[in-house]
Amino acid sequence: MSRRRDEEDPFERINRLFREMFEEFDEEIRRLMKEMERAQEFGVERFRSLTGKPYVWGFEITIGPDGVPRIKEFGNIKRVGRVPKITEEVEPMIDVIDEGDKLRIVAELPGVEKDKISLKASGLKLIIRASNHKKYYKEVDLPAEVDISSAKATYRNGVLEIEVKKKKAAEEEREIKIE
Repeated sequence: MSRRRDEEDPFERINRLFREMFEEFDEEIRRLMKEMERAQEFGVERFRSLTGKPYVWGFEITIGPDGVPRIKEFGNIKRVGRVPKITEEVEPMIDVIDEGDKLRIVAELPGVEKDKISLKASGLKLIIRASNHKKYYKEVDLPAEVDISSAKATYRNGVLEIEVKKKKAAEEEREIKIE
């Protein structure tokens, strides 16, 4: 039995998808490396020698639920046009995990004491600030509104973990009796 031309073997399709995905990863990594080389050309080292501030930069590559690769940057180098700007506060690595009825937010904050961490939340935003020997700052956009009163946070070995329940959906429309 012959296969129609427009039908692709499932194994060939998977192989093709992986090849395309890794080609995209390779292209993005090359782009990021060129940006870092350009940052050196534009004086990151010269800036550091003037300010005495170390710089931290990194990235994480994940694949979202829709199958699209996502690249998240972290550190204290921010882009301002073509010139890198080194900030005093480091943007920590953050993971937001949707667990159905609640969100779990995990942040890496090595080198700070628990009592030096400040957390503020409102609706769709969480602000993490820490200041000890190192300074961290991150505004986290949450994927759903949360019930702030349900928030619980723990900090162990440089890892901050916050668990917060999502707000329940608004009740369905109903009639209100007038007294």
